[in-house]
Amino acid sequence: MMRFPIHEGTPVSWPGPHPAEADVVVIGGGVIGVCTALYLARSGLRVVLLEKGRIAGEQSSRNWGWIRQQGRDPDELPIMVEANGLWRELASETNVDIGLKTGGVTYLASTEKAMADYEDWLPHAQVNGVDSRLLTRAATAELIPGMSRTYVGALHTASDMRAEPWVAVPALAGIAARAGVSIVENCAVRELDIGAGRVIGVISEHGRIKAPEVVLAGGAWSSLLLRRHGVALPQLSVRATAAATEALPMVYPGGAADDEIAFRPRADGGYSLAAGGFHELFVGPDAFRALPKFLTQLRADPFGTRFLPGAPHGFPDAWGTPRSWTADDISPFEKMRVLNPKPNKGKLKALTRDFAALFPNIGPVRIKAAWAGMIDTMPDVVPVVDRVAALPGLTVGTGMSGHGFGIGPGMGKVLAALVTGAEVGHDLARFRLARFSDGSPMRLGPAL
Repeated sequence: MMRFPIHEGTPVSWPGPHPAEADVVVIGGGVIGVCTALYLARSGLRVVLLEKGRIAGEQSSRNWGWIRQQGRDPDELPIMVEANGLWRELASETNVDIGLKTGGVTYLASTEKAMADYEDWLPHAQVNGVDSRLLTRAATAELIPGMSRTYVGALHTASDMRAEPWVAVPALAGIAARAGVSIVENCAVRELDIGAGRVIGVISEHGRIKAPEVVLAGGAWSSLLLRRHGVALPQLSVRATAAATEALPMVYPGGAADDEIAFRPRADGGYSLAAGGFHELFVGPDAFRALPKFLTQLRADPFGTRFLPGAPHGFPDAWGTPRSWTADDISPFEKMRVLNPKPNKGKLKALTRDFAALFPNIGPVRIKAAWAGMIDTMPDVVPVVDRVAALPGLTVGTGMSGHGFGIGPGMGKVLAALVTGAEVGHDLARFRLARFSDGSPMRLGPAL
């Protein structure tokens, strides 16, 4: 069985070579890039998907595996509702069991303020036909029996789902390949090919691809490539630690989180565990550049981020990572094929302790695998999904802010429509790139 999450030692499934021409090149083989390529191919276009390391090698195989509508930004929610249906369709198009289950998602409220926040969000669910509801103290205890802790109540969405990310995203890539997408792993894009002021293709480490349209879905690496071409994007990346336990008795078939821990059952009989509301930022040059844009977020949640003095060598915002290079240079993307941060050992101990304490009758909690991922995040905690006015022919889908896995098929369909000029079907004003430069006030999402 493949070791999870996907890493640089994972065998290459799509070695290439890539063609010399295409209608669209998609940069980045995470869930957003894979789904975008799939829907572009289904529109009849010749599509090349280039991934510097492995398909789903970074955050797309390291996330919690939640496919949730609950707690979404109101502008994301309609896309997420569509994504829920797309996940079911896509799961039926592969003979790979991606672990797709409808078990619900529950946010456990430790305080009355948390319950008030959930109640404030509820009208957004109702407008979009989502079955979210508030639970009383007694109903919460009945939904998840055996907890040692009593909660004020909860927000619960029964129709929310889960899947195994490290299986699901490569399975989606298989669907895309069968639809005609040329997928090439271990192939970094060194720079965009620009002619007469517009994008005319890309220059990869293996050569040039002529294409009138390019989609950048590079996750934590997106801002580095954009800066190389003079486009400023205030995107940062934060480290999040997660773990998988050995097999344990079933305590709840869905995903749940309180202010300390998040958990959901896995297809292998264990649980995925993560720290609720905690992440770490390695401070680098981009962090200083983007600080003014992030002040609103920092004031709203001053203790949700732990600051670390510097990123490891080769990380996108490490002090020594080049910000400029030529097409003949080995790029930063080749020097680090897979962004594979070490997990926070202290948090791993806390996760084991907290899960065992919350369910005292579950038995010994043993970790069989632990990892971390770098989540690409934006100052207002919603992504950039837009055409780039300064570089005609370029479309960007990045900064999913920890929301990318579940919404992936929906955002992929949206990005494909932006490229082809088809009807998007959703209001994307909230996700425009210019919001960071046109004087718009910073409006935070609900961050639930």
